[in-house]
Amino acid sequence: MAAFERSAQIVWKGGLADGQGEVSTGTGALQFPVSWPARVESPDGKTSPEELVAAAHAACYAMAFSHTLGTAGHPPEQLDVSAVVSAELGDDGLKVLASELTVRGRVPGLDQSEFERLAYDAEHSCPISNALRGSIEIRVNATLAD
Repeated sequence: MAAFERSAQIVWKGGLADGQGEVSTGTGALQFPVSWPARVESPDGKTSPEELVAAAHAACYAMAFSHTLGTAGHPPEQLDVSAVVSAELGDDGLKVLASELTVRGRVPGLDQSEFERLAYDAEHSCPISNALRGSIEIRVNATLAD
């Protein structure tokens, strides 16, 4: 398969604490404001790089888990995935610590233990997880819906 690229751009105006920027994706599908206070204080309708990583991780994991389930003969009816990226601001600056994936799924023919096993397998096939692995902790919480 051919290699591909995706892009995003930002125009930033001002200093770190009082400045802000506008991030847009190369496809034009997304455009949103970012600021330092949105990272470490109150978002106030703006986003942050950590929130964007969480969005990318949740989307990537949902696709990876859907594929893993389908390959195992259990295509999902629905997967609800969230990612929470945690970070801390310390003496050494801002550090991203972890991404916690939580998935709740409706998958006919599976029990909870098999759902969990496949959920963990899928995390290792998620390209965003693999890009983050070794730099931050990645956790997976998986619950099969009734």
